[in-house]
Formats: sequence, structure tokens, C-alpha cells
Amino acid sequence: MIKSMRSFDFGVAGPSAERQPLLGPGKDQWPIEFREGKHCPKPGWLLGYGAEVRHPWMECLSRVFIIPQRVVLAIMGFLAIMNAYTMRISLSTAITEMVNKTHGGSEDDGGVCPIDESADPDDFTGGEFDWDEELQGIILSSFYWGYVITHIPGGMLAEKFGGKWTLSLGILSTAIFTLITPWAVQSGGSTALIVIRVLMGLGEGTTFPALSALLATWIPAKERSKLGSLVFGGGQVGTILGNLLSGVLLHNIDGWSSVFYFFGGLGILWFVIFTLICYSDPESHPFITEKEKEYLKRELGTLERDRTLPPTPWRYILTSVPMMALVCAQIGHDWGFFIMVTDLPKYMSDVLRFSIKDNGLYSSLPYLVMWIVSLSTGVLSDWLITSGRMTITFGRKLFTTIASVGPACFIVGASYAGCEKAIVVMLFTFAMGLMGTFYPGMKVNPLDLSPNYAGTLMAITNGIGAITGIIAPYVVGVMTPNHGLDEWRIVFWISFAIFNVTNLVYVIWASGEVQPWNTPHLMNQSVEAGEGNESKAAEAQKSAQSQDAIKN
Repeated sequence: MIKSMRSFDFGVAGPSAERQPLLGPGKDQWPIEFREGKHCPKPGWLLGYGAEVRHPWMECLSRVFIIPQRVVLAIMGFLAIMNAYTMRISLSTAITEMVNKTHGGSEDDGGVCPIDESADPDDFTGGEFDWDEELQGIILSSFYWGYVITHIPGGMLAEKFGGKWTLSLGILSTAIFTLITPWAVQSGGSTALIVIRVLMGLGEGTTFPALSALLATWIPAKERSKLGSLVFGGGQVGTILGNLLSGVLLHNIDGWSSVFYFFGGLGILWFVIFTLICYSDPESHPFITEKEKEYLKRELGTLERDRTLPPTPWRYILTSVPMMALVCAQIGHDWGFFIMVTDLPKYMSDVLRFSIKDNGLYSSLPYLVMWIVSLSTGVLSDWLITSGRMTITFGRKLFTTIASVGPACFIVGASYAGCEKAIVVMLFTFAMGLMGTFYPGMKVNPLDLSPNYAGTLMAITNGIGAITGIIAPYVVGVMTPNHGLDEWRIVFWISFAIFNVTNLVYVIWASGEVQPWNTPHLMNQSVEAGEGNESKAAEAQKSAQSQDAIKN
């Protein structure tokens, strides 16, 4: 019987040598056998070599995965965001079938486009709820009321206790509330739906802060753009699947409840798999390979969270100029993104008059291109940085600018394309495609500024940015009471201004360098040392100059 697992320094012979039993330290001693080789050890053996002893089944399990555990984590992080977005935006498509659509603008006054002759007229009558545009805006924005609240607590919990449970329990709660949405709506109408959406937001608010803490612990700097873009690209894939599958479900299954049952079930399935195979840091992972641990130790300097970090340096963070520039960029990105995610299906349905099936297809197409662009530019960004062709700071600014200026121009252009449906869809697709460069740009910037407090930084930026998720749908609802083309054009011009102003701030003041307050305890030590350190530094500089002079 094995009574403990500890660390030992084994005097191990080579593969061909005879295995020697070793004794573990302490009062209760037991024989330990060690063997090197490619095959799994026999039951009862423990493996270790100057490292923590692992049970043999863990060693076997580590060989099951053909990809590194950091990539496994990135894939599961991608699926986490994908599930989060499908549950979040499923209502945006479903609400077009829940609400009576017999009110609003007409073809005669030019407010909306004509219905195609081949379309089914039933697709344009809607459902049983008589909710006006303003109330629909409140319903769609209510998710973000809760979403904003749990960002900072989520980031702090992830930094203190690890991102695994902070992330997984948040997704689980969102999945449960998604599953009970149909029951809530039938029982309490719009009020109950608003309450459920707020609770969903509370659960999902921990997602990005927890993932940022996980990525900072697992992902080396030279892989950050690539794997970060993969993870955060889950938002686009989630939007693609949310719109596309919602359209298919609503078209083929009577009623709108199936949308919530389907995506809520997927969220629970993800929770089960994630909690079984993912861990908060490499050190606590039971079946990571020694090769990968050595690589991460070399690249990251540590394999576990720094539990000795002092409290979050709020004063330094909130007065940091690069941090404030990052917040501005996040506001610009989120305003445009939430306008598109929340209201694009409504624009396709109410203005362009697409059928529910076509609505799901064409609403998802821009996000497919956005996902492809985010992945490809993530790889491009890593290559440009690691090859020395551009600095991290310049790269973050370049890709953020592309993601701001391009979409701003194309969405305004779409509003002037009128009822030319093919051109409108193409322009929206270009706009969202270019927005994909936000991910190798400002989206991974919190990991650059402070790996130690990346969860809190992501909580602040994403939390403040998410306030636009409250404002934008409501503003759209108020400004488009008749959902006419002219009304929507004003909405898109406002988005144009916000995109460009926030990007200008980011370009001037952003940074891709680690900030001094990433290690506040070292800052305090340097301050306390005062002039003593300055004199030592001066002496060291003079000595270095002398050595250079001798060499020359």
C-alpha cells in the first residue's frame, strides 16, 4: 500500500541496468521500483527522477495525448468561449421568432426591404410575444448587467485559487440558466427572461478573466498570439454556430425552446470534459509529460501560480497609461462587436427581410471569416515578433488599428448599400473579418502588461468594455423604433466614430512591455533601497563601461 507521494532524488541506472528498489524517507518506509522505457510500468510501481513521484497510470495517461497539455488547455479554452457565446447569442436569433413582427416599417415608406417571392410568409409574422423594440433592447442588454459585475471578482478568484474552477463553474451556471430559459419565459414573460439573462451574465462574467489567468500560467510569450487567438477565436465560432444552428433548429422544429435546450446541454457536456482533463497550472497537472514541464519551466520561469504575490496593485493599475489605452481599445471593439452580435440578426430579419433559415446562415458568415482572420493573423503576429521584424508594442498597435478602421468603414458602407442583399452581406463580412485582428492586437495585451495580474487586467478591460453591451442594444432599440434603413444608418455612423476615436487613444499610449507593477513587491524594495541602489547601479554601469573600453 502506498501511503504518500513525495519528491525524491533517485540514483537511477540506465534502461538496461537492473532495477533497484529504493526506500522512501520518513517513519513509514516502502519499497519503490523505477524503470525507464517506452512502455507503461506494471501496476504498483511509482515513477520519478528528481521530481515528484507520479502514479503509473498518470504516466500512461500522459502518453495518450498526442499534443502538449498547453494546447489541450487552449483547445478547451476555445470550446469554453465557443459555448459561452452560443448560449449568450442564441436569444438574438430566437427572439425574432418569439416576438410578433407585424408592427414597424413597411415597404411602401422605404423603411424595410421587400420580401423575396420564394420566401415563406410565415417567417415574417414572428411569435406570440408583443414586445416593442425598446423592450427587446432591454432584454438583449440584460445579460450584460450581470456580466459586468463578476469580472473583477472572477479575475481575483482565478489569480488566488486558479482558473480551472473559476472558469468551469461559471460556464456550468450559465448552461443551467440557459436550459431553464423556456420555462422562465412561459412562466413570467419578459420580466422572468430579463432575470434569467442577468443570472446568465453573472455566471459568464468570469470566463475571460479566468482564461487570461490560465493562459498567463500555461502559455509562453512566443506562443501567446497564436494560442491566444485560438482561444479567443472561440467567440467567433460560437457566434457562427449560435446563429447558424439556431436558424436550422427554428426552421425545422416547431417552437423556439429547442435552441436553449441544445446549447445549454452542450455547455454541461463541456463542463464535464474540462474538469476531467484540465488544471490550473502545469505543476498541479497529474499527467503532463516531463518534457513539456521542462519546456514551460524554461520559458515561463515557474510552473505554478505565484502564491506569494502581494495584493492587487490597484493604484498602479488604475493610473497606468497603457492600461487606460487598453480599456479605450476594448470599449471600441466591444461597441462594434456587440452591435453586430446582438443586433445583426434583427437587421437581417427586420430590414433585409431574410427568412429565418437564411438569417442564421448570413448572420454567421461574417464570424466565420473573422475566426479565420484571427487565427491566421495570430500566427503572423507571432512570426513577425519572434523573427524581430517588429516589436510587441508595434504589433499590438498595428493589428488593433486594422481591426478598428476597417470595420468602421465597411459597416457604414453596408448601410448605404440599401436592399442589395448580396452587397450588404459582403460588406458586413469584410467588416467582421478585419475585426479578427483585434485578437493578436489588444485582446492579448493584458498578458503582455502583467502576466501576474492578467486575470484582473482582463476583468477590468472586458468588464468596462461589456458596459457597451448594456448600452448598445438599448440605444439600437431606441434609435430604430421602425427598424428602417435611415435609422440604422445613424447607428452605424455612431459606431464609426467610436471605433476611430478609441483606436487613436490606443495607438498613442498603448504598450506591449511588462509594466513595473507586475511585481509590486520588487518595486517597493527598490524604493526602500533608495539612493543605495542608485549608487550601486552607477558603479555597476561604470564597471561595465570600463570592461567595454578594455575589450575595444
